[in-house]
Amino acid sequence: MIRPMIEQACHTAFAPAARMVEDGTIPCAALGMVTAAGASAVTIAGMAALEPERDRLTRDHWFDLASLTKVIATTNMVLQLAEEGRLDLDRPLTDAIPDLRQYDVENAAERQLTFRDCLLHRTFLPAVEPIYTYGDDPARLRAFVLQREWRHGPPVYSDINFILLGIAVERITGAPLSERPLPPGLAYGPPPGPAVATENCTWRGRVMQGEVHDENAYALGGAAGHAGLFGTIDGVLGFARALLAGELLSPAMMAQIRTAAYAHRTCGWEKAHPGWPGGSACSPETIGHTGFTGTGLWLDFDRGLAWALLTNRVHPSRHGTQAIHALRQQVSDAVIAAWEAQHSAAMHP
Repeated sequence: MIRPMIEQACHTAFAPAARMVEDGTIPCAALGMVTAAGASAVTIAGMAALEPERDRLTRDHWFDLASLTKVIATTNMVLQLAEEGRLDLDRPLTDAIPDLRQYDVENAAERQLTFRDCLLHRTFLPAVEPIYTYGDDPARLRAFVLQREWRHGPPVYSDINFILLGIAVERITGAPLSERPLPPGLAYGPPPGPAVATENCTWRGRVMQGEVHDENAYALGGAAGHAGLFGTIDGVLGFARALLAGELLSPAMMAQIRTAAYAHRTCGWEKAHPGWPGGSACSPETIGHTGFTGTGLWLDFDRGLAWALLTNRVHPSRHGTQAIHALRQQVSDAVIAAWEAQHSAAMHP
């Protein structure tokens, strides 16, 4: 009974994305819905690539997940290491990275930042920095990140926070992020299948397809704490189902991702709040995250329902449509409306 319901709900909720694909606002979109029990549905449309060659989107295509890397990979890695007692969320990053700002150990504010500060984006670090313009050696760029005296500002959503967390995970585990095990349908690039195209990059001089779009992640070797993960729509849904079902983290660590601890932020995730990309129809017990390439994932724990909207809105240029925020809200509200309508119809045939 649930399977036909979720398939119909997914088809109905896809309408706003289908319109944007049809009018050329975005090249392609994939919407997936999944319950904690494992019922799922996917609807897709459009072109995985417009250039250099046209390629129609299939369910097997791998999307550059961009900042979904922060929650699908890095946050989970950090919380699992905390559960194992290999780090303390409220201890400084220097427990794992003793050489952080090692030439100013008495005064460097970076040395006081904790794992939790970075997970919550509760730091003075800038949102982003063109690290890739400082060189092309990943080890040297990691050293640059660690030794740079970062300009201070008010707390903002920051890639630098998660680059530092990624380096900390590498130090604790003794292995690069790319060697950490991931569920099926998720991988650091290049992905093991056809890839959705992102930007025709002026720096690299080609359309990025199967190579990470984020310049800093690319310069850092392809896998970093803030970006670098690829996934199929089914891979993202598989992760969401496991998280909904409590299979990936202990109850204590689940509380870390579900409880807002700084403004509307939990450890790694955003909690539902007015104006956020997850729309206004979801329950207060919803968390979500988005990615620059046009990706997004939301989990409504009250309903036991998750949905992912994956697009390639930066193809062939990031300087095209700015409609992704409104589309995410429209699709999220349509997901809840369609899901509730199917439930109502089942209860009152």
